[in-house]
Parts: sequence; C-alpha cells; structure tokens
Amino acid sequence: MIEVTRRIQIAEAELHEDFMRASGPGGQNVNKVETAVQLRFDLRHSPSIPDDVRARAEKLAGQRLTNDGVLIISAQRFRSRERNREDALEKLLALLREAAAPPPPKRRATKPTKGSKERRLEGKARDGRTKALRRVGPSE
Repeated sequence: MIEVTRRIQIAEAELHEDFMRASGPGGQNVNKVETAVQLRFDLRHSPSIPDDVRARAEKLAGQRLTNDGVLIISAQRFRSRERNREDALEKLLALLREAAAPPPPKRRATKPTKGSKERRLEGKARDGRTKALRRVGPSE
C-alpha cells in the first residue's frame, strides 16, 4: 500500500507503468534504453479515493485525465528508469495530496477603511490637477 495521506492509501496493483524511449539529450543511451515512464492510475474507478477528493483531483489533473477517467503521468527527466518511476509516483502523490487538502476558507467581505478611501480620493484629485496643468488654454 502506498500512503497518500493518513486516511488515503492506494494499492500498488492500481498503478500501471509503461516504459518507452525518452526524447531529448542522453547520448546513445536515449536511443537504446526505454527509460521514460508513463504511469496510469484509474482515478474515476479507484475504491481508495473518496468522492470529494476524486472530484478535486479530476479538476487538478486537467489534460492528463482521459475520457475514461484514467490519470496518465509521464516522467522522463532522469537517465535511469528507476528515478523516472520514482518521479512519476511523486507527481501522482503530489496531485492526490493537493486534492485531499481541505479547501481554503471563504473570503469574508470587508469594507475599505476611512483612511484608504481618503487616500484614494486624494490621489485622484492630485492626478486630476496634474492633468489640468497639461491642458492647453485658449490662446490670446
């Protein structure tokens, strides 16, 4: 079991990894060895994820979520397959932890203070006077 948070754990059997050749630098190694990882996790049908967390995770996933509800995470930053596997898993856990975090409290509406209103009006009056000085008066 992989621990996402204290109350959320996912089974390793729910994760599916595909390996492919990575693009970019890496010399001959990049042409021979399949080091890039594509981690698949069926987010929509996972019994481990609560409904509220699932909804937020689907929103956070964006383009990485397929129409079937499968989350696809790619990792190819490193030259070794093992480091890329760890990187993909960390990306998945980070996304799920962010979705599991409680939403921030609603903003409480407040009125501007008397001082801030006065400063705003003084600034507007100053700007108006500056612009008035720029105007060309009638020529005589």
